[in-house]
Amino acid sequence: MILGGKLRRLREGRGITREEAGEAIRGSHSKISRLELGRTGFRERDLVDLLALYGVSDEAERDEFLELARRANASGWWHRDSDWLPKWFDTYLGLEQGARLIRCYEPRAVPELLQTADYARALLTLAHPDKPADAVERRVALRMRRQHILERADPPQVWLIVEEAALRRPIGGSTVWRQQLDRLIEAVSQPNITLQVLADHVGGPALTDGGFTMLRFTESDLPDIVYLQQLTGALYLDKESDLAAYRAVANMLSVHASPPQYTRGLLDALRHRRPETVDEPRAR
Repeated sequence: MILGGKLRRLREGRGITREEAGEAIRGSHSKISRLELGRTGFRERDLVDLLALYGVSDEAERDEFLELARRANASGWWHRDSDWLPKWFDTYLGLEQGARLIRCYEPRAVPELLQTADYARALLTLAHPDKPADAVERRVALRMRRQHILERADPPQVWLIVEEAALRRPIGGSTVWRQQLDRLIEAVSQPNITLQVLADHVGGPALTDGGFTMLRFTESDLPDIVYLQQLTGALYLDKESDLAAYRAVANMLSVHASPPQYTRGLLDALRHRRPETVDEPRAR
């Protein structure tokens, strides 16, 4: 996306249309559009031809573009799961790894970046009842690996709003549920994590069609992205009108949710409100 944005500015600065650029690389205007939006990878030959068309003759500048292309085409750590990982989610993983701010609203379950392995396993087993245990375990391992970004030297700021109903739902049974609440209590002590709880009576789902994630990046060349995950695919929104609409909803949800400083007390109360139970009958 960074590389595509740089090339778009070069093209527009030269007054070259997408159709003309497409002809230069033996393609079409739609291919140029996909390249400029970061929707597809770059072949070195195409990049060299575009740089020549745009008048980039300085060798150091050309090398910078070629290095960006090599980085853009490199596989992420999740490439080992490419045999089952949907392409639309592969894209999200790359964006998540590079985000400096992750802002999320989740009405159904604990946000994935804060799930325990057992909680994630219970959810994924429900979502993929036809998958064997080893396939579920690979999905659990991927979700846990994603959480490493919270522990690195320069972690992103994470601002999460979750529905109270989602927290009360004992996914995986009471033991797994309590361990998940303990994980949230631990997480809110981290300076880069803000968690707000939206009370049931507020009606968060009425303010938006469902959960969403907003990503912001360190690089000024990258626009914010709104990620909407669906059952069999995902949408990536970067038009300013869409971003403005989702920012407004995120701000409204934040205003209606309990302030972050109350979150730990709410989690403690929620954890102790439900009486102790067992998930399976004890052997006699």
